[in-house]
Amino acid sequence: MEKSEDKNDMEELRKKWDPFLLKPVIDEEEKPTKFLHFLNYLVSTVVGLLVFVFGFFSKASLLLMITVTGSNSSTVLNKPFCRLILGCMLVVPNVLTFMKSLWKAIFKTSEMPSRPAIAFVCLVDVLVAGGTAVLIVITMPHFDILNNTMILSGVCILPAAFQVAHQCLPFGFKLWTFIASLLSVFLVLVGYIFFFIHSINSPSPGIMVYTGIAIACTLLVSLNWWENFTAMLPSKHLKSIHGSLQKSRNMTYLLSSCVRIVVTGAVVGGYTYATEDGRFFTVPYRLDITISLFIIQVASSAFCRWFSVIASKMHFFRRCFAFPMVLMSPAVLAFFIMIFSDRYNHFQQDIGCPNCSLSLYCQQSSSYIGHGVKQAGELFRDISNNLCSKTGMADQQQVPLVLIGVSSLSFWAGLVLSTVYVWFTKLQRIERTSKLFVRRLYEAAFIDQSMLLNVRLCQTQSEETSSTSESREHVTIYLCATMWHETFDEMLKILTSLFRIFMEEESSIFSQDYKMPRQKMVRTPYGGRLCYSLPKGNDLYVHFKDTSKIRQKKRWSQIMYMYYLLGWKLTKKYFDNIENGDLKTLEERLLVSVSLPRTLSCHLPATTPLHLPCVFQQKEKHNTYVLALDGDTDFQPSALMLLVDRLRMYPQVGAACGRIHPTGIGPMVWYQKFEYAVGHWLQKTAEHVFGCVLCSPGCFSLFRGSALMDDNVIKRYTTKATEAAHYVQYDQGEDRWLCTLLLQQGWRVEYNAASDAYTNSPQEFKEFYNQRRRWGPSTLANTLDILNMGRQIARRNPSISRPYIVYQIILMASSILSPASICLMIAGAFRYVFEVEPNGSLCLAVLPAVLYIVVCYTTKAEIQIMVAAVLSVLYTFLMLATIISIVGDIISEQTFFTPTGIFLFSMTMMYTVTAMLHPQEFYILIYGLLYLITVPSAYLLLNIYAMVNMNNVSWGTREKQTPDISKPSSTSSKRDQDTNMWGFSCCSFGFHVSRNSKVSDTSETQQLIEVKSAEPAEDLMEMTDDEECWMHQLQDCSDQVEFDEVFLDQDETLFWKGLIKQYLLPVMEDEKTKQDIMKDLRSLRNKANLAYFLINSLWIVAMFFLQIVGNAVSIQIPKVYFNGSLAADTIPVDPVGLVLLLSFAGLLVTQFIAMVYHRLYTFIHLIAFIGTESSGPKEEHKLSKINFYDPDKLDF
Repeated sequence: MEKSEDKNDMEELRKKWDPFLLKPVIDEEEKPTKFLHFLNYLVSTVVGLLVFVFGFFSKASLLLMITVTGSNSSTVLNKPFCRLILGCMLVVPNVLTFMKSLWKAIFKTSEMPSRPAIAFVCLVDVLVAGGTAVLIVITMPHFDILNNTMILSGVCILPAAFQVAHQCLPFGFKLWTFIASLLSVFLVLVGYIFFFIHSINSPSPGIMVYTGIAIACTLLVSLNWWENFTAMLPSKHLKSIHGSLQKSRNMTYLLSSCVRIVVTGAVVGGYTYATEDGRFFTVPYRLDITISLFIIQVASSAFCRWFSVIASKMHFFRRCFAFPMVLMSPAVLAFFIMIFSDRYNHFQQDIGCPNCSLSLYCQQSSSYIGHGVKQAGELFRDISNNLCSKTGMADQQQVPLVLIGVSSLSFWAGLVLSTVYVWFTKLQRIERTSKLFVRRLYEAAFIDQSMLLNVRLCQTQSEETSSTSESREHVTIYLCATMWHETFDEMLKILTSLFRIFMEEESSIFSQDYKMPRQKMVRTPYGGRLCYSLPKGNDLYVHFKDTSKIRQKKRWSQIMYMYYLLGWKLTKKYFDNIENGDLKTLEERLLVSVSLPRTLSCHLPATTPLHLPCVFQQKEKHNTYVLALDGDTDFQPSALMLLVDRLRMYPQVGAACGRIHPTGIGPMVWYQKFEYAVGHWLQKTAEHVFGCVLCSPGCFSLFRGSALMDDNVIKRYTTKATEAAHYVQYDQGEDRWLCTLLLQQGWRVEYNAASDAYTNSPQEFKEFYNQRRRWGPSTLANTLDILNMGRQIARRNPSISRPYIVYQIILMASSILSPASICLMIAGAFRYVFEVEPNGSLCLAVLPAVLYIVVCYTTKAEIQIMVAAVLSVLYTFLMLATIISIVGDIISEQTFFTPTGIFLFSMTMMYTVTAMLHPQEFYILIYGLLYLITVPSAYLLLNIYAMVNMNNVSWGTREKQTPDISKPSSTSSKRDQDTNMWGFSCCSFGFHVSRNSKVSDTSETQQLIEVKSAEPAEDLMEMTDDEECWMHQLQDCSDQVEFDEVFLDQDETLFWKGLIKQYLLPVMEDEKTKQDIMKDLRSLRNKANLAYFLINSLWIVAMFFLQIVGNAVSIQIPKVYFNGSLAADTIPVDPVGLVLLLSFAGLLVTQFIAMVYHRLYTFIHLIAFIGTESSGPKEEHKLSKINFYDPDKLDF
């Protein structure tokens, strides 16, 4: 008793004379640097300018082509050919739409639209395509270029009228929108009137007929955006068509684009045939002008639309999209006037008459080309002739110019007012193109009008009519980490990542004077739980699992927290509301209807009382996310937000993962750095672009609650392994199996390269091999499961197509054949370095692999890994000698135009370019040489080790380590027989408890905020049936955090007991059952290895006989020196090897293209994130509540 008091006094005194602290270094949240802010503004400026410039060139080149087609133009005399070029300009967007829709139909699941929808869409497309072709090809060549520039804006007449009709409805009236729409209709009508009056005064024959046709055509073209402006009208027929089109976009656009191409071709061809006078084949085409205008118009239109989408996704919508589009037509009009004025001034200077009249210039403009490029001078001459002959400038008449000015201003103002809603459109980061724009692409003749009118109207209207938009933005995120023998430093990473989220909002929790409030300690049916209350209403739960009460291993911990969060906390409250009759609360909260995937729709009739709770429950499930973490994961809040963006933007995304960076030191970590980089740079990006990511790693992945709660996902995830294959697929790679279940259920899994997370990687050869011993067979089993159900998955999952399944089959084949391929590569190395004859080199290459297979079958795992380490070192020297020999041979032979040289050079260049596209990771290329020389170890020895040890289903890494405790004395052995072993490692303290002592052996107290010892406590604690001992121990260990013991309510206690009884009871297997399982695992191992090694053996034997045949079947390729000259001799190449080399190169090129595409959109996402997160209040993407749930997983 006295010793205890002395110890307490000593501890109190120590606090007075020991003020020195060891505090964990908590990195602050990464903020966008000044350079990134500058980059954001620079990119926004460049994108806005590019949108304007490309749109300007698109519109100007089209109008110049129309002018050249006119009868007054002398630049191109072959008018039928000009009309053909105009028709081609009009159909290019339809061709691109067809190609894009065909691509999506091939790589996505597509449905057919209903017959009424097909008929209606085809009718509208016939009218729109016919009206566009007649307007552009037939009527506009008869007008002046100024009227042509502005009359195109008249296509906003029907969209404005539809907006007026919508505003007249009781539920859609907005005064300012009604006034703007009404004024738009009025101004366009005024423009039509003045345009028609101008044609009356025109001396051109038949111009009034063409004017009437042009006005009618603009009315027909304005039907093009019917889907956007009729979505809010209360027409059952239109709503039915809208609903059908939403489900069948790809097939609808395939049919629509074909109809438009046919109609445009018919109009152009029919008019050309009717007016053909035999000049088509006899008059020069002037390809230098016509083809140049065609290329400029087509390329500029496509780039204008693409950069418009980028501006929208980057959140530069108003200044980089709306503003340039509104100014585009006036800028083109001003450009033509400036060209006319400039040429007039040059004409006066050239003839030496500064006061020459405009009439004289118009009389001689047809022969005046001017200075500069001849083709440009000819086009500008046509502009002058056009304005002089059709605007009254030759006679210096003022009235025609006034009429043109009034009609142009009216058309432009009508377009601005009809699209005023564009300026109030609210966007989210990386907004989906289909959410922003209604139609898939653009209209070539109306680039600015089509892009503005294509901005979705109903999205803005729905946001305005909702009483609050914040409810639509509300999401709940649970951060869930499973821990297994993590050290103190490793667990500190996860807490550091958590604290970063609150560092801005509540920096006081890191101050030395901050006093932690009293926290809660709960005794639970599975062990115990600590409940910490964090700032801003967030909670931290630390769950201690007693393996005598609940099942261990990571998958069962995931099941534990998923049922607790998604089942107990999320689902149960709706049943409670129904039982209590509290439906009014749900009705008040359900303010905004959210578009949910079809798999989440509520199947209850709307008239039933349970319909409203069902709908709201589906919505909350859809907006609940679970971030799966490991205990040593380190990440920034921005990484989490980037993953949240993917799930919020795309309802069908069930999971998203980030870029995982392995941490540590040593050669094994260096190898893994390059391996992870290549895997993420190429393989994951290709999976994301062409289909779905097959594995979202459990160390840092965000899952959607509704996806996890979908049929056949979590329920099947609880399946207990009863067969040998289950142990391999279910428990060896649980994250990959969970993703397999999501893909089979139709959900999409994505990869975000800008979301970085860091986790510890194996630093020892043995740990690395044991980790990959788990991953290899699990990857093989899950991929084969997907390929086996490929047809069903392709039908169910819109992101997985049959071509993607073929792509995965090719990857699987290359993976299975990797040991044989490595043996053949080693045989080539023996031939190259030691000049061994081909058959002998093949035998030498195969012999170590065969011996290692024998070693793996006959010895323990430790010996197998030791032999693999020795062979890896020998193979490393061989590979290094081979690389040096290849480089030396290239230099001596003065050519790298050999299959090996070209492949090595191409690989080096491709990886270099790839690393340059990842500038922050460029240094990883240094580890590429280590990766290259260790290829035999990674793809031959490791595969053999993993396949032969498939029957070993232990975890392999972070295995239980027995503490160094001296043997108990004989007097205490009897007492120890009555004690239960408990172990806790809760980030900040370590202790052990026994019945006879509250505190029997504690390490120096380590606090959560102020740590006085950098090393974690590794002691275990002994505990009797009296479970209060560990609670008293915890109270005594915590000198700054005080706990109050609370008890679970009866319902939650019953929940945990029911969950444990149903799914999580500890597995109690007798010796016979264990023997049967091991026998089945060995049988599975033997069957799989027989097929695996037989396939590789057949491949090697085929290569062996091919070498025996020799030059009889070889391909002779020319030898090219560095200077480009050909050598007299040739280089023999065996055809099979060449085909394999080309196949592998083709696979890499395909992945490289996908990487470039994915990298571009990652950059767009990053710029959007910088622009929205770094300024202003975080309203759109704030985390309303983050629940950090951390089940501590320990083996007692």
